[in-house]
Amino acid sequence: MSPSPLLLAAIFQDETTGESTSVIEGASKAAQEIPQETGNILETTVRNLFEGIAGYLISPTFIANVVATVIVFILATAFYRVAVHLIPRVLQWSRPADEASLDAVTLARIKRQDTAVTLVRNTLRYVTFALVALFIFSIFLQNVFPALAGATILAAIIGFGAQSFLRDIIAGFFILFENQYSVGDFVSVEPTKASGMVEEFGLRTTTIRALSGELIYIPNGSLIGVTNYVSGQQRFTIEVQLKDMEAEKRVLEEIQEGHDLYLIPPRLVDRNETPEGGPRLRLLAVVLPSTAWLVEENLVERIKAAAGEDSLAADPLVYKVDSRNVRRLREFIPKE
Repeated sequence: MSPSPLLLAAIFQDETTGESTSVIEGASKAAQEIPQETGNILETTVRNLFEGIAGYLISPTFIANVVATVIVFILATAFYRVAVHLIPRVLQWSRPADEASLDAVTLARIKRQDTAVTLVRNTLRYVTFALVALFIFSIFLQNVFPALAGATILAAIIGFGAQSFLRDIIAGFFILFENQYSVGDFVSVEPTKASGMVEEFGLRTTTIRALSGELIYIPNGSLIGVTNYVSGQQRFTIEVQLKDMEAEKRVLEEIQEGHDLYLIPPRLVDRNETPEGGPRLRLLAVVLPSTAWLVEENLVERIKAAAGEDSLAADPLVYKVDSRNVRRLREFIPKE
């Protein structure tokens, strides 16, 4: 007797349901095992990484490299300090002992020596740093050629990314080559309007000390104009025309006060009479270039106040003329 269709369907359904149940249970169990296996792999990888780093840090090779690096750094520091100490002695070997009474040519030579000292110091700092970095690369890479290749690539990257740095160095070279100014010169620079004495000239920057004591660091590439007060001073001539002798006395008494900020305090250098018979005074005052206001504003107002408006034949006339330059200009004027 053959089984009925209903019985066959029931048996087939039971078998299919059993297989489906077993597949689902297997997939669920595999899904539960995946995070556990992933965690085990990640944990193993991290542990191996830290064990490798720790092993390298305590390995004899790394310790030897660190010791070699420290030795290179100490030797480079000692070399730099000795060189910085000896450079001024070598470059200033023939400097006169008494610098108070020197002519313009000797003072110019001394300024060039000071400029060379600061420039060599600045250059030596960059060169020493580059050599130390190259030696350290070669120590850890165990081959100088990869270090050289890495340094070349690094230099190319810096060349593209630090154009202003290269511009400053090139500008500094031309300033030095053209002798625009030297250490010890009193300058005024554009566009920063900074003025003071050049204290240090480097490959990339110029350091100026203002009269108030601040140090001003100016990148060489940013300078678009420099006024060099070669003599380090400005000479002013003040002409005062008065109407009476009493006013002359008051003016001469007034200019005797407040001399601390002058290089050469105001003094009488010439006296004659105006066509009206009043005294005409010619005064001389010398100040630092950045303190011209002492004469152009302060001294003029003091003279006016001392003389009084009724005793002034004309407003004080202030002008700055270098007699040596006037003589040189006269040489270029064609004679009739």
